[in-house]
Amino acid sequence: MTELTLLNPSDESLIATIPAASIEETDAAVARAVVAQRAWARLAPIDRARALRRFADAVDGAVEELAALEVRNSGHPIGNARGEAAHVRDVLEYYSAAPERLFGRQIPVAGGLDVTFHEPIGVVGVITPWNFPMTIASWGFAPALAAGNAVVLKPAEWTPLTSLRLAELALESGLPEGLFQVLPGEGRVVGDRLVGHPDVRKIVFTGSTATGTAIMAKAAAHVKPVTLELGGKSANLVFADSDLEKAAATAPYGVFDNSGQDCCARTRILVERSAYDRFMELLEPAVKGVRVGDPSDAATEMGPLVSRPHFDKVASYVPDDAPVAFRGEAPSGPGYWFPPTVLTPSSATDRTVTDEIFGPVVVVLPFDDEADAIRIANDSRYGLSGSIWTRHLSRGIRVSRAIESGTLSVNSHSSVRYTTPFGGYKHSGLGRELGPDAAFAFTETKNVFIAVSDSAVE
Repeated sequence: MTELTLLNPSDESLIATIPAASIEETDAAVARAVVAQRAWARLAPIDRARALRRFADAVDGAVEELAALEVRNSGHPIGNARGEAAHVRDVLEYYSAAPERLFGRQIPVAGGLDVTFHEPIGVVGVITPWNFPMTIASWGFAPALAAGNAVVLKPAEWTPLTSLRLAELALESGLPEGLFQVLPGEGRVVGDRLVGHPDVRKIVFTGSTATGTAIMAKAAAHVKPVTLELGGKSANLVFADSDLEKAAATAPYGVFDNSGQDCCARTRILVERSAYDRFMELLEPAVKGVRVGDPSDAATEMGPLVSRPHFDKVASYVPDDAPVAFRGEAPSGPGYWFPPTVLTPSSATDRTVTDEIFGPVVVVLPFDDEADAIRIANDSRYGLSGSIWTRHLSRGIRVSRAIESGTLSVNSHSSVRYTTPFGGYKHSGLGRELGPDAAFAFTETKNVFIAVSDSAVE
């Protein structure tokens, strides 16, 4: 039997070994989900809503437990982990309103009445990454369940513990057996089987662009819809007319949150040339002030990287001769510790500018004017997120419309909210998650024409 070995990224100690699901176990889980989904879809919308609220209440009672698991398994600072567990509760509560609001339409036609219904897809496969195990899982399973589907979720091999606990809480809250299942295992086994299984009717994947491309190709063979939230190399544009002090003070938290292991991280800071030197003066103390350390300490702002292989990948982008402007501090000794690092590459084609490093490494580049800023921001195969700093409202709107990204913020480094749509352009993804319409994305639209002419059958 294949096992997954889980290490604490803070000190490299063994947390647990857990069995990895096989193809046969995946097939059995899908079969259970098919049965559970049919019964779930027959429930009155109000009953599905009540069940999701009970699930949310169960998560609320386990916030501290879930947070502690995430600290050990993922290295997230305890303050962040508590917020992530509470986020799962909030997402469930938000989508518990959806079952009673999946409204169809009445369309004017001649000779009768035409109406649409939003029917559940069936079984949904959700494949999640290791960087935000709880929150990203909830973005898939909450709206899918609300729409009347069953969910089989495959968490990332490195960080399955909180997802497994969420599945237990679902059962404890009263959700039917088989409706929401979590299968830890290898992507090439469990994930691949979910994508190819004929009874899995949709795939939701968050992860690398390379894997997303492979999933999209395999799903196409089955004409299976996919939602893909993939890589990012987001730009943070700082204009000379902005509040430079605030832009510099918040920039580290747009990059180094979760140790830079965030597809939305603003890892390219573009600064108007006339303000470049002053911005760098302000940025240095902000970066050096980021508190890196024991994730169980409430004062910690940044923990370790998730694993040794990922540490080695990030470190490869900062060799001894790298153009390091300044760095923060990080603990020494066991654990995958990497300091917040600011680079000033001489070329916009440097791989630190073009590649998704997925660690606490940011590049700072100057631009000449608004058109130059937009050109540099869009000179990327990615288009997920970004920020714009300016005191001019018209510029904020104009530049937002010109940047090829799915989620932007003006005068803020925060842009992801469960109440608003989220997703990317270009190689950053396909489809949208979150927001008031997310549950509709887990339905099929059925059109029904009812003849009401005199000759119609009574």
